[in-house]
Amino acid sequence: MRNIRRLFLRCLRLGHRRKWTKVNLLTDYVRYCRFCLVSLAYNSFTDSDVVVESLFEPIYWLVDHVTRWFGIVFVVLVIILTSSIVLIVYICVLPLILQTYSTEWICWHIAYGHWNLIMIVFHYYKAITTPPGYPPQQAQKHVPSVSVCRKCIAPKPARTHHCSICNKCILKMDHHCPWLNNCVGHYNHRYFFSFCLFMTLGCIYCSISSRVMFRDAYAAIEKFKHQEKERLKFAGNETFYSQTPPPTFTFRERVFHKCIIYLWVLCSSVALALGALTLWHAMLITRGETSIERHINKKERKRLLAMGKVFYNPYSYGRGGNWRLFFGVQTKLHWISRVLLPSSHSAYGDGLTWKPPSWIPSKQTSVLAI
Repeated sequence: MRNIRRLFLRCLRLGHRRKWTKVNLLTDYVRYCRFCLVSLAYNSFTDSDVVVESLFEPIYWLVDHVTRWFGIVFVVLVIILTSSIVLIVYICVLPLILQTYSTEWICWHIAYGHWNLIMIVFHYYKAITTPPGYPPQQAQKHVPSVSVCRKCIAPKPARTHHCSICNKCILKMDHHCPWLNNCVGHYNHRYFFSFCLFMTLGCIYCSISSRVMFRDAYAAIEKFKHQEKERLKFAGNETFYSQTPPPTFTFRERVFHKCIIYLWVLCSSVALALGALTLWHAMLITRGETSIERHINKKERKRLLAMGKVFYNPYSYGRGGNWRLFFGVQTKLHWISRVLLPSSHSAYGDGLTWKPPSWIPSKQTSVLAI
């Protein structure tokens, strides 16, 4: 009886061991798969920002392809909207200025308006036709490279980044602008900023100049709507022929008032939106950064701050120096010939190396930003 009991207990233990052995094998297999997955996807720089960017990768892909195929549509839209504003100014606003303003104000409006228009057209044309600059496809000894582009499989100099829309590496890339159908880089960054600046000034000028006309046009449109209601009442009245209907605006007057409202609303909206973008880029130029470098330097500044160190931007030469280098101003006369007048002078340097020119005071930096 005792031997039978021992044999029964041994069978139970063997079944118990076999059961838990299978569970342990399954657990080890899951842990091994998890370890392989983590080892293949491991990145010491992975954080919440990287995870969010990875989740939004399909959206980025869709935006990139839409922007790539509709870039020419955005350029045509800019040309149409700008041309419509210019036509309204010539047809509706300028004749009224010539009839009501004094000679001094007429000369000022004609001179400033045409100067602003020339600056807008020139810089927009140069911004969309000037290549931003591309690094050489083969390594060169005199060009220091900080990394290799994973998509181009080519050396990538400092301040160079890959554009997923153009599918190329861009020298000193700031961003890809759909309204230019072009990347903003080393050779056309000045044209892009100047276009934004003068377009903002032009929209502010049109909004201020037509503000009184806008109020009158808005009041006239409201009066026209009220008269339309009154006319419908008269039409439904049996004694319509015995009463005098209210006067109505002519077709030309209605078109004139609606054009003035369109002019003021569009210019005011663009002035606010484009003005904010211009101020943002002005701040970046003052700091000697691009839009991409702003994000990189911010993370680097936090990392060094946690280590008790201070970050210095090696591409910044002071506020005045950054603006002089950006516009290529070497002498005081260049502020007029290269900033206030159309100028096709190229950006300083080749976009591959970043040694400051002799006319910019240099400074020593201890930490580099790539």
